[in-house]
Amino acid sequence: MTAGPGPRDDTGAVVPVPGRVSRVVSLVPSLTETVAVTAPGLVAGATDWCTHPGGLDVPRVRGTKNPDLEAVIALRPDVVLANEEENRPADLAALRAAGLPVWVTVIRTLDEALASLRRLLMVACQLPVPAWLDAAERSWDRPDPPVRRQAVIPIWRRPWMVLGRDTFAGDVLARLGVENLYAGDAERYPKVPLDDLLAARPDLVVLPDEPYRFTAGDGPGCFPGLPAALVSGRHLTWYGPSLAEAPQILAAQLAAATPSRP
Repeated sequence: MTAGPGPRDDTGAVVPVPGRVSRVVSLVPSLTETVAVTAPGLVAGATDWCTHPGGLDVPRVRGTKNPDLEAVIALRPDVVLANEEENRPADLAALRAAGLPVWVTVIRTLDEALASLRRLLMVACQLPVPAWLDAAERSWDRPDPPVRRQAVIPIWRRPWMVLGRDTFAGDVLARLGVENLYAGDAERYPKVPLDDLLAARPDLVVLPDEPYRFTAGDGPGCFPGLPAALVSGRHLTWYGPSLAEAPQILAAQLAAATPSRP
């Protein structure tokens, strides 16, 4: 173990990161991709939802909200990677009680994501800063766009849910000239009836393909006459290697928004 109490994660909790990290279990898809792309072979286990990088062949430990704790413990990771929004406190507490160091990230803005990933890689995983992270920082180092559109950003339907306050995806869109009409809502992911979404009179509807998979035939037709942008959910909501190409991909998808027919 490291001398002294150990470094602190994004929550301020002290994490007893060992002197050598050779096995990591990640409970967050974005963090799995972050580590696997940076140091192939370091990830010893991941959730069923960890789909990137493609071909990742590691033991699976169920989902972010219902991890198989016994399986995680059996993998003997040096560090478990988690996120304060994605993972349940009770699960993380159980892993700590079993003697596992758990590093928790807190990410609600792009700047937080870039800083958090840098610390996670350098401190929690003891890795050098990868080229893709420097590239991601450069790709987002751009002035605010002059044209701003007000939008609603549904993330689910039946019931309809949208992005609210303090979300990473909302900050990403703001940097691309899209203002979230529900950014001032008391909830981070409020449930809003469709009639109320239409009454908000947005200039644009942004429809990602995750967590709900909106498609050309499922979503735009609910907002007749409004430009609807079908965007990559991974580039909108994941913080990791996808950040390097996200501004170009999302900007093109937003620019391609076309009014839906009644």
